[in-house]
Amino acid sequence: MPAALEIKADSPDGYRALAGLTRAGLTDHVLGEEVKLVASHMNGCSYCVAAHTEGARKAGVDEARIAATADWTASDLFDARERAAFALTDLLTDSQRLPHAPHDGARPIWDDAVAHFPGEELTRLVLTIVAINAWNRAMISEEAFAQG
Repeated sequence: MPAALEIKADSPDGYRALAGLTRAGLTDHVLGEEVKLVASHMNGCSYCVAAHTEGARKAGVDEARIAATADWTASDLFDARERAAFALTDLLTDSQRLPHAPHDGARPIWDDAVAHFPGEELTRLVLTIVAINAWNRAMISEEAFAQG
């Protein structure tokens, strides 16, 4: 039987590197958890959806907003800043759109994010998105190939 993947146990340095990338993300904990939920839903990472649902609850996010992250475009619960963050999350998470990002209507998404996240905040938002996408892939790999 193939070996199970356990990133934290098998590669403590890799795990710490991912954790460090996560810490470099948004300082707005509530928005960070919501961004992580949006990406985790898109990627189908049930482990991360559960973890960040709990994180959002602990941060004071109500159940309606947590549920709405699964289809945020259909919800009126999020303000313009949150919607800009989620749109950039969608863009940077969708592997079909990302290679075509300079085209395909992506510029308005980027410009909206720039308008709502000045300077370092934009970098922290991008790092949050990059980090959760890495975590999603790591945790999906762990779950998909777990022994048992």
